[in-house]
Amino acid sequence: MTTAATSRSRAVAVLLVVLLPFLALVACSSSTESTADLCAPPGVDSATALPGNLDSAAAAAAEDKYTTPDTLPLSAIDTSKLNLVKPGTLTVGTLSDAPPSICVNSQNVFTGFDNELLRAVAAQLGLKVEFVGTDFAGLLAQVAGHRFDVGSSSITTTDARRDLVGFTNGYDFGYFALVVPNGSAIRSFSDLNSSVRIGVVQGTVQDDYVVNTLGLDPVKFPDYNTAYANLKTGQIDAWVAPSQQAQGAIAAGDPASIVQNTFSLNNYVGWAVAKDHQPLIDALNSGLDAVVADGTWARLYSDWVPRELPAGWKPGSKAAPEPQLPDFAAIAAAQEPSEPSTAQPKSTLQQLGETFFDWELYKRAFPDLLRTGLPNTLILALSSGIAGTVIGMLLAVAGISRTRWLRWPARVYTDIFRGLPAVVIILLVGLGVGPVVKGLTGSNPYWLGAAALSLLAAAYIGEIFRSGIQSVEPGQMEAARALGFSYRRSMALVVIPQGVRRVLPALMNQFISLIKDSSLIYFLGLLVTQRELFAVGRDLNAQTGNLSPLVAAGLFYLALTIPLTHLVNYIDRRLRTGRADTSGTLDDLEQSIVVERG
Repeated sequence: MTTAATSRSRAVAVLLVVLLPFLALVACSSSTESTADLCAPPGVDSATALPGNLDSAAAAAAEDKYTTPDTLPLSAIDTSKLNLVKPGTLTVGTLSDAPPSICVNSQNVFTGFDNELLRAVAAQLGLKVEFVGTDFAGLLAQVAGHRFDVGSSSITTTDARRDLVGFTNGYDFGYFALVVPNGSAIRSFSDLNSSVRIGVVQGTVQDDYVVNTLGLDPVKFPDYNTAYANLKTGQIDAWVAPSQQAQGAIAAGDPASIVQNTFSLNNYVGWAVAKDHQPLIDALNSGLDAVVADGTWARLYSDWVPRELPAGWKPGSKAAPEPQLPDFAAIAAAQEPSEPSTAQPKSTLQQLGETFFDWELYKRAFPDLLRTGLPNTLILALSSGIAGTVIGMLLAVAGISRTRWLRWPARVYTDIFRGLPAVVIILLVGLGVGPVVKGLTGSNPYWLGAAALSLLAAAYIGEIFRSGIQSVEPGQMEAARALGFSYRRSMALVVIPQGVRRVLPALMNQFISLIKDSSLIYFLGLLVTQRELFAVGRDLNAQTGNLSPLVAAGLFYLALTIPLTHLVNYIDRRLRTGRADTSGTLDDLEQSIVVERG
């Protein structure tokens, strides 16, 4: 009992030591105001005029070769022949981290201008909409592979993207902005060169612009908030971002500003559809023209992204009417000019506290992390851990088998699954096997993600078991065989139990890695109710532009992994030393025997 109590005390002490710096910084954070929800319509009063600092060399729009001259009438659209993933429902792959265009709001609903407009278009067609969160890096491939009917993510229609998927007519245009720290010598896109660390979000049109137009090698980030946080902390010198996201990210008093804007190149912003789904593209184009004609587009645009249209651009087909919009330039001119910030520069500790340790955001994040993220993380980790352990044991036994028909396949499997990155395995299983078994999964990749994690874990667990089994002294097998056990019984009853006991710490390390790898199934696309810890934290991070929710998710990971580590250490110690003798004295029977023998 003393040993167990000591072990528990040490575990609690270690957990406190790990969490203490976080709690101290939270306490140091002076933020008492609630953070604005970036995933909410800002309204027409936030209107902006055309940027005055446009890059004149790049502002000229390319020739529009793709907008259709007109569309089919809605009455000619037969939705039963659209070959949808789910009949009667548009399955839409979208993102959660780019408000106000695409995001998850505080009610855990996918929304934003792009998605609300798509809901209105679907209503014109008599279709329901189901939004599924995914990562932009895999979105277009998932659309092309019919995982989603539509990709909705403010996607600029570049020629390279048209090689993979088809696009609807345009429903939005895009500027992108050059954001630099205040006082920077960089004042325009022409100042960017190979010595400047330029941040972009991977796979975006800004990434393409920096690489292919400017001929530079940028620093690539997974989302906009992470890129902006790196700019504020001085890890990058400039950030090329969509103008809307840049304006939404820069808060009053931030040490950064937009120094120049330019038009997004290569046409407009549209919804992505598989290239062989032309009937669906035609239907969406018809619905888009309908919502432009009835004023829905103008209402949503004014609520979500109110900004002056560039000359010569309008949404929908060339036959669609001009939208009737408020005078955004006049509204913007009537706004009170913002006062120059006179606040004193913040200390490093204050910046860290506000960026990573906002207590109000911790309180907002904990309920969703506990209610949605934690159960999904545990389900994924436990199911894949159990399956991976079973498969791993079979691989270990096959790997040391005397039969090469068992040994070589096990070695090949292990080499492949240990050598490939986890994301690649998850995408291969989810996008490769998914269409084959969609009758069983209902096109829901949740359990395919768990299966991919199981196959990945099995390769590592198999090697752990194999090393443990081979570490058992040969004399153990020889003794068992001398007692009349067969080879199989000797392995099952003598060698394998000893080998497993020796590798318990390594197995727990692998299980901890599995808990963290569960976040990678987000690449396959998840419903809001299927998000694990990291996805929940990332969505709230997108709503607020603050990284505190991600740190809150990290605390949940710590709360899971640290006790597990010390539990397995305790079990391993007990298996090695046995139960301590706590009797201290002989009982009456033992004492009488000792006296009689004496």
